[in-house]
Amino acid sequence: MLDSSRTAFLFPGQGSQEVSMGQALAQEFAAAQKIYTEADESLGFKISQLSWEGPEDTLNDTVNTQPALLVHSIAALRVFQEIMPDFEAAFVAGHSMGEFSALVAADALSFQDALTLVRRRGELMKAAGETSPGGMAAILGLEISTLDDICSQASTAGQTADQVVQVANDNCPGQVVISGAKPALERAMAAASEAGARKVVPLAVSIAAHSPLMTHAQEDFNQAVAAAPIAAPKIPVIGNVSAKPLTTPEEIRVDLQAQLTERVRWTETIQFLLDQGIDTFIDVGSGNVLTGLVKRVNRKTTRLSLGTPEDFTKIMG
Repeated sequence: MLDSSRTAFLFPGQGSQEVSMGQALAQEFAAAQKIYTEADESLGFKISQLSWEGPEDTLNDTVNTQPALLVHSIAALRVFQEIMPDFEAAFVAGHSMGEFSALVAADALSFQDALTLVRRRGELMKAAGETSPGGMAAILGLEISTLDDICSQASTAGQTADQVVQVANDNCPGQVVISGAKPALERAMAAASEAGARKVVPLAVSIAAHSPLMTHAQEDFNQAVAAAPIAAPKIPVIGNVSAKPLTTPEEIRVDLQAQLTERVRWTETIQFLLDQGIDTFIDVGSGNVLTGLVKRVNRKTTRLSLGTPEDFTKIMG
């Protein structure tokens, strides 16, 4: 039996998407279908069809990936809320773009407003990537402090945005993603291998998310976030940049805006939740990437996924 006082909902970001995500859920539950219908109408195109049928390369375009993941997460959340209306998680958190889903779960942002924001975020990030092409790489088996040093040395002395690489995602102990300009990124990848990294994996992306290369998107995104009607959250939301609870609309705006160029402090987020007595983590939406990361932080946790009808059968059973 789930104990709400010891449960946190986690919401995935880019990398968790797959063709067919959310389809079985919408076929099985009217509450999920309703969210997909609302999203199709709001966006002006069938994000449902793209999510369920692809093509994969179109779904993987960041302008589509971000809203698609949000829609699946909120569809799963609405089904859960219909089945267990009295259950309220003690905390919510989302990885990168997943923070927007977490804000919807906390009633700090409406689904429609979150959908508009993530679509805009995707457009701006894509445009920034075209202006300042870069890349990202996953580094396995090195300490975060070692990677901070490596990235600092691999970046040019002038610290110009086109020659910078930095830690983008501190996902869990031993799994860190770095991001930046291609030349600096390649220098950092080579240095990480020399420093004894277990694995260095370039990611199949053309943008350098959570790095200074996203600066081109900053001003327009700041305006979009400033204009969005954000309320105080009803459930504590752990911010990506602060790794602490965001309690006011202003704190939320600052965290969302800083997120474009700052690292996602996911290890610290999970550790904070563990320190608050959370021992059950539910990955709401596509896949189980986040609960996999939780396991790397602390194996003595209960980890569940909530994205398919089968997941609901398990969790309710």
